[in-house]
Amino acid sequence: MFIDRVKIKVKAGDGGNGVTAFRREKFVPRGGPSGGDGGVGGSVWLESDEGLNTLLHLRYNPEHKAERGRHGEGSNRHGKDGADVTVKVPVGTQIFNAETDELEVDFSEPGQRQMMAKGGKGGGGNAHFATPTRRAPKFHYQGRPGQEKELQLELKLIADVGLVGFPNAGKSTLISVISAAKPKIADYPFTTLEPNLGVVDMGDYKTFVVADIPGLIEGASEGAGLGDRFLRHVERTKLILHLVDVSSFSGRDPVEDYEIINRELANYSEDLATRPQIVVATKIDSLDDPERLENLKKRAKQDRKQFFAISSVARTNIEELVFAVSKDLEAIGKTSVARSGAL
Repeated sequence: MFIDRVKIKVKAGDGGNGVTAFRREKFVPRGGPSGGDGGVGGSVWLESDEGLNTLLHLRYNPEHKAERGRHGEGSNRHGKDGADVTVKVPVGTQIFNAETDELEVDFSEPGQRQMMAKGGKGGGGNAHFATPTRRAPKFHYQGRPGQEKELQLELKLIADVGLVGFPNAGKSTLISVISAAKPKIADYPFTTLEPNLGVVDMGDYKTFVVADIPGLIEGASEGAGLGDRFLRHVERTKLILHLVDVSSFSGRDPVEDYEIINRELANYSEDLATRPQIVVATKIDSLDDPERLENLKKRAKQDRKQFFAISSVARTNIEELVFAVSKDLEAIGKTSVARSGAL
């Protein structure tokens, strides 16, 4: 099960209390204070792990509590510090404060580590407060409580290419053909309920990651059909493959479908509207009206977008499409490097 939103509670350990104690030894008439300090409470950390791609493991384990510090003891014995707790999250997870909705950290790289709740400081024992003028303090301090927070975690998939389009536009079939991903595929109209990731191997150690975004519908940017949740996963992609079913089985007009999806992308984010996009006409093996294909091709040309007509089932023009995607990603990468160098 793919889970991309979850709320968790993190509680750092409280600091241990100090203690009031005095040395009592046979041949030491004035032993003095010997109360040790309390240990520091453990902290709660979040760490990004590239081996994870869902927040499912946190859905059924929403509370994470670090160990408290042990109390101090006599003979100047310091209480043991509490053990930290590390919670693993997928790369691409954003952490929000659930009360203020403030973004606290964005785990965009593997191995990132961030303290989310700091352990409480241990209280001082009476030996801690001894001075030349106050040689026998008869008090100690209590440990401080550890931080406690409620966090909202939201996962945005990190992929090079995002496949977008109406339900049953052929996204799942395409990703199954060009990668090792095995999404659910059927010959009836339905939409994938969770994103799928696939790695495309170009040889010579060159690869790129494709995300099959669940089917969008009109009003998706406003939440229709869970579209606002699905659109989040397109935000981090470098290139969009806009798949449009040109067969008559969908009962819709390809140009109208193309315009609706682009409108939803623009409504959700101005940046998505200007993201590099390749228009892909799908299911040409079932094309019964060539005019449907030509109209879409003409519209893509008007918008100055690359256009491909493919059949994933018959493997028509698949290699050409993959090569074009790889070439565009390489160009986008060079452009990004040039811009960062200029800055």
